[in-house]
Amino acid sequence: MSDVRDYFCAAKRNPYCQTIDKTGVKCLELIGASFEATEPAIFGTPNVEYINKEIEWYESMSLNINDIYGPGKPPPAAWTYAASPEGMINSNYGYLIWHKDNGNQYDNCLQELKDNPNSRRALMVYQRPEIWEEYDLMAMSDFICTNSVAYYIRHGKLDCSVSMRSNDVVYGYKNDYAWQHYVLLKLANDLGVEAGKMIWQVQNLHVYEKHFDLVKPVMR
Repeated sequence: MSDVRDYFCAAKRNPYCQTIDKTGVKCLELIGASFEATEPAIFGTPNVEYINKEIEWYESMSLNINDIYGPGKPPPAAWTYAASPEGMINSNYGYLIWHKDNGNQYDNCLQELKDNPNSRRALMVYQRPEIWEEYDLMAMSDFICTNSVAYYIRHGKLDCSVSMRSNDVVYGYKNDYAWQHYVLLKLANDLGVEAGKMIWQVQNLHVYEKHFDLVKPVMR
């Protein structure tokens, strides 16, 4: 992860690493990133209070962002941007791995690894082909960011390989790491093995211009 930090610190000074996103703002980006996710944040610190609420919402499998906090408190701005005016989204990750309408991904992985601990088929699929027609339905802007996660029992531990379509370094990674770590621990517990490592693979890892000032070396 230190290599990822070093890359983005250098990218602030390298125009070749900068691009313009769909909203017209600058981004620093790294295409085809791969690293072992050993820390809950790349830059900054996780918002544990929010992460706990988001995981509770994922567990509910609700597809409406107004259920994150409930009545009286608006949902986070990033979710509001992605949702329809009524608050509907595609990317409740609990729905995507647990609900029967998305193929019972978690249960299938659990059973596969129980039946064959050496399997290479234990894959939870988050993305779907229909997203091309569904990402902007009802004025949403929610093209699911996680593609899939593969799980392997090796040397008595459960490892996973997370495949992301797109990942925001500053905020998105923290929340995604927390969720994937939560699922890894849960699946390991259900299998009766120890949780192992997470390999993080991202097609586009990026930092938005408004967060450039947060990209700085981490003092150890």
